[in-house]
Amino acid sequence: MQQVSLFLNGTTDYHLLKGDTGPLVYPALHVYIYSALYYLTDRGTNLLQAQILFAALYLVTVALVLACYRRVGAPPWLLATLVCSKRLHSIFLLRLFNDAWVAAFLWGMIYAFQRKWWNVGAGLFTLGLGVKMSMLLVLPAAGAIVLQGHGTSEAAFIGAFCGMVQMMASFPFVIDGEGWHYISRAFDLGRKFLFKWTVNWRFVGQEVFESNAFAGSLLVAHVSLLLVFLQQRWIRPSSKGLGEFLHKYSRTMDHKLEREYERNVTPTFVMDTVLGCMAIGLLCARSLHYQFYAYLGWATPYLLWRSGVHPILVLANLALQEFAWLQYPSTTVSSITVVVELMVALACVWYGSAYEPELNVEEEEPKAHSE
Repeated sequence: MQQVSLFLNGTTDYHLLKGDTGPLVYPALHVYIYSALYYLTDRGTNLLQAQILFAALYLVTVALVLACYRRVGAPPWLLATLVCSKRLHSIFLLRLFNDAWVAAFLWGMIYAFQRKWWNVGAGLFTLGLGVKMSMLLVLPAAGAIVLQGHGTSEAAFIGAFCGMVQMMASFPFVIDGEGWHYISRAFDLGRKFLFKWTVNWRFVGQEVFESNAFAGSLLVAHVSLLLVFLQQRWIRPSSKGLGEFLHKYSRTMDHKLEREYERNVTPTFVMDTVLGCMAIGLLCARSLHYQFYAYLGWATPYLLWRSGVHPILVLANLALQEFAWLQYPSTTVSSITVVVELMVALACVWYGSAYEPELNVEEEEPKAHSE
């Protein structure tokens, strides 16, 4: 709220927007949302009012999550796990993190894509990105879904629209020639994280954690996993290989063929792709903080269930994950558990998504030549 109050008093240089918690490091929509909360909570002093607003946000997000799960035929016992996380309750109702807003936009995007509302889903993606750049973790999944569901031309238009939204949102912060200050703070991909706050990699030790070699290995692992999932799972609605996929979507495709591929983009495919992509990003993140559970807590039940393992094993893994994320500060055991559970979830969605029903993937018919 200190940062927001400076903005509301006329400061638009991101290098000058600071508070007791440090500099402002989130994009413009974060500023606008918390500016509204600033007024709705008596300049940030009415904590109860803020908690009521976040409780409403929590209920809306849970409703979206339940709707997504129901569209993939999740059983009732799995739905019950979605409201049992103490850590999620803390993120939304006690800490009031902006990750709560990103999670709401994320699940709204998933639901929109499941309903084939491509423009709405892309709009929700860019709104989430406007709050926090952690939404970038699902960009490869969103791109694969929109391309195969909506076609090359439409996907290009949507991408341009999303970029324009981000530019319009940032306008007050770049109009005075301070655009680089905004970009370097709001979308700082090289940000250094402190070892004392890490939830996931504490067990490797501070020296390894802070080394460039460790950061580089995580980046290589991230890119490699994305390519493997892209090749083997995420392009199956339209292509049998990455080369074929790139060939098809580097040019305008026959409209009839696009509609055929769109039918293959099922609600289950959307969940597999987005949540699998998020799991890859979290597994390979250099440092996860407690608020990142907003992206994992509702994803893991589906990822575990997707493999068809026994419900008792699903519940046991969920309990272990919750235990690990409730440890404060994190310990060697809890951080190992966090990483192992992410690996288990990713392995489950890899195994489960291998058994999708046969899809209609046809070669584009060659155009007839006139004689």
